[in-house]
Amino acid sequence: MRLIGAEGEQLGVFQTADALKLAEDIGLDLVEISPTARPPVCKIMDVGKWKYEQAKKAHEARKHQFVALVKEIKLRPSTGVHDLEVKLKRIREFLTQGHKAKVTIQFRGREMAHKDLGQKMLQRVITGVAELGAPEQTPRFEGRFLSTVLQPMKQKSA
Repeated sequence: MRLIGAEGEQLGVFQTADALKLAEDIGLDLVEISPTARPPVCKIMDVGKWKYEQAKKAHEARKHQFVALVKEIKLRPSTGVHDLEVKLKRIREFLTQGHKAKVTIQFRGREMAHKDLGQKMLQRVITGVAELGAPEQTPRFEGRFLSTVLQPMKQKSA
């Protein structure tokens, strides 16, 4: 087998028993890297240290990962102007943090006869946050709910 040393240097071609003895003398492990190669390639290394470093790299990669959430804001067609402004402020916060915002307008009873009021309100919300986010899909009715999902715009790099 072809043997690679602990520092990455090529040691040459050895018999298996000789390579094991050499690794044992150094106090490290003999690891087969490429069994399909001719001759097979093995490396002298500390397996415990290698596993620890791999786990540390994986942890570091997960730490810098951002998961966008879908935050939901519920409105009614009869929601007042000031209440709508407060909800718009919350939606802007969600979008600037990089989260998606689902805006849902709930209709009750006779409000179903005035779906146009809900559509106007949803359009007002979309235009109110146009500089921060855009609708992912066109607003659609799902039973008593009119909803759309707003996704944040890509931030410009400085």
